[in-house]
Amino acid sequence: MNTTTPAGAVKPFAHAPEPTPETLPFWEGARAGELRIQRCRSCARHYFDPRPHCRHCASADTEWTRVSGRARLVSYIINHRPAPGFRDYSPVIAMVQLDEGPTLMSNIVGVEPLPENLPLDMRLEVRFEERGEAVLPVFAPAAPATDGPNTVAVPSGSEQTRQVTA
Repeated sequence: MNTTTPAGAVKPFAHAPEPTPETLPFWEGARAGELRIQRCRSCARHYFDPRPHCRHCASADTEWTRVSGRARLVSYIINHRPAPGFRDYSPVIAMVQLDEGPTLMSNIVGVEPLPENLPLDMRLEVRFEERGEAVLPVFAPAAPATDGPNTVAVPSGSEQTRQVTA
């Protein structure tokens, strides 16, 4: 169900994601500007989607860890017809593979949404965008390595985007 403003315009993200016990650390990390995923202590592999048992070995001995936020572009689609109320958000919906192994779906930001600007295997880094009450991890083309602070504020239109590098 969409929520409308007094002028009748649809408000995107009227309902923020509702964390479950399994996903709460992921959403808390995003709000803190950290990308967190689970890691199995038994087989030492990272995995995503959040769940109480390792998807590789079924062990329940798991932990939440902050990961680098570095990834590569695996696949994408450019959504030329965004849903009402979503015109201000990136039309690039992508599958990205984290350097730690897991693949997740996100948006690509900070690049013109044209195929020539989105080569597969392009190096990416995580950023976080506030969208309504939610903070979501999104990915942008990786900047050249620099010796700087771990968190840099990067404005992105009317939304706040935070770039996190490890």
